[in-house]
Amino acid sequence: MEPHPRLTLGGLLDEPLMEGARTVSDYTDNNAPVTWALPLAEVMVRYDRLDATIVYARPESLAAKASTFTSLLSRGSSALLVDGPFPTSIDSDDVPDGLTVIEVPLPIGFAALNRLLAERTLTQEVHVMRYASHVHQSLAGLLHRGAGMSTLLKEVSSLSDSPAVVFDARCETVAHHGLTRQPLDLILPPLQEHLVDRASHGDNHDTVTTTLQTPNGEWSCTVAPIRLGKYFEGQVVILHPGKNQGVHELAQREVVADQATAIIGSEMLRQRSVEEAEERARGDFVQALVHGGFGTKHEMQTRAEFHDIDLDATFAVFVTRTYGSPTAAADHHVDRSLLRLARYAASLLPHKNVRSYLTVLGDIVVVVRTVLATTPTEIEDEVRRYAVAMADDLAARGHARSAVAYGPAAVGATDIRDSYREARVALGIADRMHITGAVAHQELRSFGVLEQIADTARSRQFTADTLGPVRAGAELHSVLLSYLEHGGNVNATARAMNMHRNTMLSKIERLSRACGCDIRLPENQFSVWLALRLELLDGLGSSLARESRYG
Repeated sequence: MEPHPRLTLGGLLDEPLMEGARTVSDYTDNNAPVTWALPLAEVMVRYDRLDATIVYARPESLAAKASTFTSLLSRGSSALLVDGPFPTSIDSDDVPDGLTVIEVPLPIGFAALNRLLAERTLTQEVHVMRYASHVHQSLAGLLHRGAGMSTLLKEVSSLSDSPAVVFDARCETVAHHGLTRQPLDLILPPLQEHLVDRASHGDNHDTVTTTLQTPNGEWSCTVAPIRLGKYFEGQVVILHPGKNQGVHELAQREVVADQATAIIGSEMLRQRSVEEAEERARGDFVQALVHGGFGTKHEMQTRAEFHDIDLDATFAVFVTRTYGSPTAAADHHVDRSLLRLARYAASLLPHKNVRSYLTVLGDIVVVVRTVLATTPTEIEDEVRRYAVAMADDLAARGHARSAVAYGPAAVGATDIRDSYREARVALGIADRMHITGAVAHQELRSFGVLEQIADTARSRQFTADTLGPVRAGAELHSVLLSYLEHGGNVNATARAMNMHRNTMLSKIERLSRACGCDIRLPENQFSVWLALRLELLDGLGSSLARESRYG
């Protein structure tokens, strides 16, 4: 079954009703579509387009004015039909080139012409609907039998007798059929550029057929958008060499492309659901690795085999936090933008023998990556290169304030937990110290020493005695941090915090009273500095402990 061709001017002239009709103008376009008929008197008092419309006129009502013909031509009329002998008073030079004028020697009447067009249009629409139903049933049957994207696109190509390509929302190729690698490589770049340009102008809402010039010659492209609900998910493109298209073949490809979008969109949605489920499962496994959440070694080995992870490999753990990303809510739903960032990060510096595993913990992006190097120096260099690449990629995506922290390489999966802990500590310190770029836990050696004593009652007592009522999150706490970061320089601190110098001096006096010592003195500044770092490390340890319990 194929779609019934649309009525054209040539087809109308072949109808029995039009017997004896002839073209009296120098120009004739037999392929011009014809859908409607309107009387000249009605047409001339309006200013709308006349595409696919034939204008009916009685000889006596046809004004001998060039402006009448020019108006019909400029408004896109398919033809002017004169129901009776063409007036001899009108010179053929008055008919502009590009307008078809038809004479019907024996009058047929407007009602008969209008009835003929209505019957032909209705018949054509019924045929289109039947063909569309046939195409839909064919593709839907394959989908319900579990056919994948390749089989569906093969059927699209077979139904349209043309090559076909599916693109996602970013104009990346999802699947193709009917073209070998060499011509496809020549056609894809200009085609993708054309699709991106259409999308940038908001022209990706309707099915259209355009002509595209490629290094492989001229191609006719029938483009149909894939929409699932209100979301644009990609496009189905049916290709045909050359630009001269028969009306019948063009209608066939447009119907196939239209029907294919719903079925292929459903398959894309199914594939995405499967991929997201697999990604969630891998993410859960990675969370268990970084938290040491396996009950037994056998459980870890079983799940590792399922996800094809070599537990004896060397791993590096990288963590980052993007400013402005919402923290996970109480139900622990993951922000999709963070997942996208994690996917981008995992794809950096690709190597066929390197595997990257990603997850998102609250507002923290975690990437666990295998390491190829074997010597300590080479391992350190490889891990550092990836951290720098990840930081540069974040900066390019608008997250220049974010640090990428990493701990020492983990030799075997059992050491991933310790590597993650040190990476998180390094990230917390980097956030507090406003450090950006790649940050190694090893680079923060002074904090490493303090970390060993931060989680003790004696340390907490020292912090409470030194800082007194000055607690994290309060304004005075921020002032104290900034004051120490600027080496006790009042003017620099005031500028950094956008305060007047006298206001800053007043806050320093309040801080001295709250801490029970003059914080302008160097020895007191050291004690406060030490208390702040112990407080930071203790808070990071508590946060990691809570996260581990959740994981």
